Parts: sequence; C-alpha cells; structure tokens
Amino acid sequence: MIKDTLLKCGAIKTGDFTLTSGKKSKYYVDIKESATDPAILAEIAAKFASLIKSEIIGGMELGAVPLTVATALETGKRYVIIRKERSHGTKKLLIGTFKPGEIIDLLEDVVTTGGSVLKAAQTLRDAGAVVERSICVVDREEGAWDMLKENGIELISMVKISEIL
Repeated sequence: MIKDTLLKCGAIKTGDFTLTSGKKSKYYVDIKESATDPAILAEIAAKFASLIKSEIIGGMELGAVPLTVATALETGKRYVIIRKERSHGTKKLLIGTFKPGEIIDLLEDVVTTGGSVLKAAQTLRDAGAVVERSICVVDREEGAWDMLKENGIELISMVKISEIL
C-alpha cells in the first residue's frame, strides 16, 4: 500500500518547508526522493496504471516526470511532459505529441492548492487536449480538490495526507 511505503521510506519529513504553492508547512512529502528507488517507483507506476482512463498521460516537470515515464512503461501509453517555462532548447512547453481533442490524464506527485495541475492542464488545453482528470500520489488536502473541480478537473489521489499524518 502506497501509504505504508511512503511512511517506511521516510518520504514524510518534518521541519520548516516552503511549498511550490508558496505556503509554509511543518511537513514535506518527498515523492521525488522516494521515487529514485526503483521498487517504490514501480509501485507508484502500477497504482497510476490502475487509475488511468485516457490513452495519453501527462506530467509537469520536475516531480511528475519520472512518475509519468514509469507509468508509460507500465501501460504502454504515450506521454507528454509539460515544461514550466520556455527557457531553453526548442523553447516548447510541451514535449510529446497528441492530436486536438485527445484526452490526457495528468499525473502529479503531491498536490496542495492545485495550481501546478491547473497550469499544466491549461497549457495542454491551449494546445487542443482535453484534460478532465488528474491523479496524484498524495493530496495534501489544502484546496486542490475544490479548485480543480471548479475548473472541470476531477482529482483522484492514491492517498490523502490525513490518512498518513
């Protein structure tokens, strides 16, 4: 079970942290570090595989990239990586291809307010994709579910932080 794995591997850290959302927190859910262990990454990918409904998956850099790639290998599905900015190389925000109207399930490691998921969804939508679902490993239960619902995105979580803490 993902919850037990995260607790056992030390993914839940205590201290003073600033999250991507800008919020301050006394705990941090470190999926990025945990997913460097192939067994943990495989467990997460298998769980994502059981929850995906679309033919294409997507993930925002950085945290969702290894999760998305591992899940693509697990499922054989194509994937798209969403960059945060056009900073280098081809300066494209999207790596991977899809046709307008194709449905993409977004994968994420940890969701707090949902801002990163919404940004990724909007980038995909602007390019013609249909994004109606996002699946995360951990929902910190700090507003993401409601905010994403208001923007037409269903949030599915493997585990909620209230089940861990």
